[in-house]
Amino acid sequence: MRTKLAASVLSALLYAQGLLGFAALATVLLKDRAHAGEIAISTNMPSGPSILVAR
Repeated sequence: MRTKLAASVLSALLYAQGLLGFAALATVLLKDRAHAGEIAISTNMPSGPSILVAR
């Protein structure tokens, strides 16, 4: 009986660790993707003075 309980607890811990690892990987990938989009947006901006500054 104790071995079944220990196996269940170990299985639950491994499952939780897998979920946390997947969440960490998704966070890193999404953060990297957002940063790449930020760079792309800033490179498309004109480098001269804006209309608001010229007034």
